[in-house]
Amino acid sequence: MSNIGVIIPERAATIGDFFVGRLLPFREKRMVGPFAFIDHMGPAALKDNEGLQVPPHPHIGLSTLTFLFEGSIMHRDSLGTAIEISPGAINWMTAGKGIVHSERTPQRMIGSGGSIHGLQIWVALPKQFEQCDPEFAHIDAADVPAWSVGDVHYKLIAGSALGHESPVPVFSPMYFVEIRADKKATVNIGSQLYGESGLYILDGQVNADGNSFPPRQMLVARDATLCSFELEAGSTVYLFGGDPMPEERYIYWNFVASDERLIEDAKQRWREQGFPRVPGETGFVPLPEK
Repeated sequence: MSNIGVIIPERAATIGDFFVGRLLPFREKRMVGPFAFIDHMGPAALKDNEGLQVPPHPHIGLSTLTFLFEGSIMHRDSLGTAIEISPGAINWMTAGKGIVHSERTPQRMIGSGGSIHGLQIWVALPKQFEQCDPEFAHIDAADVPAWSVGDVHYKLIAGSALGHESPVPVFSPMYFVEIRADKKATVNIGSQLYGESGLYILDGQVNADGNSFPPRQMLVARDATLCSFELEAGSTVYLFGGDPMPEERYIYWNFVASDERLIEDAKQRWREQGFPRVPGETGFVPLPEK
């Protein structure tokens, strides 16, 4: 029997005025381990006066992970953080009981060409941390664990797996790994994985269970411990997963919680602009009422 339980294609969605390919949540698989939301941004060329422009908006009950392949994003949040994220670096923002942030293409890049390409991810917080104080961590690209096994190259972006641990301060057992193959290679790592597991194909081709899978789709394993696949030369994939949450998670807009009352409270706080503000920002994204 095939170990592939669900195949998830990218579906078009928008954030601000920017198109993305949405992977999670999916109707047949709302979460994979603690991962509640994954968007593939771009690749998109920045034309005159264009770019990513997402005004201040709130989050609760999750950590966001931003990982870029190309371009830059200026992150500002209600903790006073103002930092530009560049390719290979990691922004990890924990919302807890509530945080507000904006995401914009740096002003110097508007009208100067270039492109933006990357992943934006939400990781649900365990119930005991849902109401923690918000915090922010930035990990430089040079500090991300990287190693090679033959012609296959690995980066552990977050969590712990395959005998390595990322400096990203995660809150539950999880992993998010980049895998690249210079030449055609078989990857057999299931014995080192745990929880639930998904594989996102960015470039190239994955061969598994007698089938071939092109880019821009996600394969979710029935059993992470049986995870084995073949990569064609030049392929890049992202392996992610971990222990699932024991309770259901509710998602409304940018809010994730194990209790719908927390979401209703966050909705009302945002309507009344009761969240902390982002220094230097005046606008905001209104609460969608539907």
